[in-house]
Amino acid sequence: MTTEPLRALPLDQLRQRTSAKWRTYPDDVLPLFVAETDFPLAPAIIRTLERAVALGDTGYTSGDSGVREAYAAFAERRFGWSPDPARMRTTADVSMGNVEILRRVVSPGDRVVVTPPVYPPFYDCVAEAGAEVERVPLRERGDGWELDLLGIEAAFAGGARAILLCNPHNPTGTAHSRESLAALADIAAGFGATVVSDEIHAPLARKDAGFTPFLAASDVAARVGFTVTSASKAFNLAGLKCAVMVAADGPTSDLLRGMPEEVEWRTGSFGAMAAVAAFAPESDAWLDSLIAAIDENARLLADLLARHVPGARYRIPPVGYLAWVDLSALGWGPNPSARILRDARVALHYGPAFGEGGAGHVRFNLACSPEVLTEAVERIGALVTGGEEERV
Repeated sequence: MTTEPLRALPLDQLRQRTSAKWRTYPDDVLPLFVAETDFPLAPAIIRTLERAVALGDTGYTSGDSGVREAYAAFAERRFGWSPDPARMRTTADVSMGNVEILRRVVSPGDRVVVTPPVYPPFYDCVAEAGAEVERVPLRERGDGWELDLLGIEAAFAGGARAILLCNPHNPTGTAHSRESLAALADIAAGFGATVVSDEIHAPLARKDAGFTPFLAASDVAARVGFTVTSASKAFNLAGLKCAVMVAADGPTSDLLRGMPEEVEWRTGSFGAMAAVAAFAPESDAWLDSLIAAIDENARLLADLLARHVPGARYRIPPVGYLAWVDLSALGWGPNPSARILRDARVALHYGPAFGEGGAGHVRFNLACSPEVLTEAVERIGALVTGGEEERV
């Protein structure tokens, strides 16, 4: 049976929101930059939060919030993976979880591998943990991107102590293969290094897409790694503050248990309630509808770029609602988003912020209505047409 795509809220309602997506730029700008979605919340989340507000249930988050158990059941349904709730802890958000784990597996001045082009706060997370960034860019293949395992091995051989992995990868949407993840685990084990896998976009993987959580890639991966994840991207809950840190082995579980209680106290109460509702079976149909809408927009973007922005290079992302588009051929410099914002009034995330491989690129957010996406690309296309007319 075909899943009906979820429909975004109309622009007049969206502009009443007070989140970063809708307050960073004036109303004449179409905001397709930050990773927020334009869809109504899942009904189970709405009911849960309405009940909490009615009860005045706004105190500290309970250590028995149910998030760990809810995530374990979700991972089993969606990924065929059964993490142990007893080996999890919660905290405020995924970036905080990444930092707290890195602080405990590296020493000040150690190097941590990142794989650009990658989510810009990764660089800040490594610095916040007291470490230094070592860049090992993704390898571009004809049909996508992959980890440069030889480069990562060389970095570990040279003294890097950990890797902050993005799986699925932001901004390319790459879901690293089980074989690649298992090989990464073997390399890390050989050098006594740690893998911290940021899997915040994993809930957006289609059930049939074959997404592999890092800790499920192999027995070795379970020993050398941690997963940090959240419902925040898929269910648009970033402002409510709840993430899950997952271990799968005795020593790594001990590391999580040894964190100060304050790390878990930072979990938002509404975030925990919303996460339990998001990860519940009753929200699966809503999530499937969201993924169907994203898939529809991902294909639409390919058609729109072909019609209106010839020269743009774009691969439909395997997972998630972030589209990585190469506009280098347009000759708009290393940061084409600056001209697009100024002249087309469309806000996209700027490629150079993602590091090596980001020059000439922009990142689109596909979690919007087809109408908004169409208007955005048509506005950008008008710059291309205008530029051609000027050269004539």
